[in-house]
Amino acid sequence: MTRPPTAVQRRIIDAAEPVTGRLTGTETQLAALVKRGLAFRHPRPPHDHFLTPAGHRVREAGPPEAAAAPAPSAAPAESGGFAARVGGEESAGDGPARAREVHSAWQGLLELRRMTNPGGATDRPCGWERAHLVRAAALALEAAGHRPAGPEAERGGYRVRTTPQPEAVAVHEPDTAALRGCAETLRRAGWQPSEHTDPRTRERYLLASPRKV
Repeated sequence: MTRPPTAVQRRIIDAAEPVTGRLTGTETQLAALVKRGLAFRHPRPPHDHFLTPAGHRVREAGPPEAAAAPAPSAAPAESGGFAARVGGEESAGDGPARAREVHSAWQGLLELRRMTNPGGATDRPCGWERAHLVRAAALALEAAGHRPAGPEAERGGYRVRTTPQPEAVAVHEPDTAALRGCAETLRRAGWQPSEHTDPRTRERYLLASPRKV
């Protein structure tokens, strides 16, 4: 892409559904995004339009003036205000509204798997998850009811973090039983978790990678 999106295209991209990237606009507007490689038209009825990986990158980069801003250490919020809790952030609320948001995001992710994985498979992560490992793993954990860590580490709860390995995340949880519960949840969600011991701290943690087949 050589030109930035127009103001109207930017608004449509920013208003896309947080996880699935489903777009709303006129046929002409959506066709223009398809032409620029920022969206695709789903082949099955109702033929909705969705962001491509390039479209997701445009949305996550923010407006041009925000491009130079330093990236935060934790996973940023998705457009639309929802972000799975990776652990360590301030609480986003624990009531019914949050539960509905998490459930909706997880169902949307399963639909994204169905639409983009070969054969419509929903039992393994899709391309979006492989490009957003920390957020994807955190969503699987939060949707299954695991408790994320708060700002104070001693309170317990899971923390999902990046690792030097390009296709793996680390999951920390001080409670051994809870850590193994996280491993089982990720396994059911299509990830390959393995338990390890930090040689310095002796802390047990998980390494988890998206399953490919």
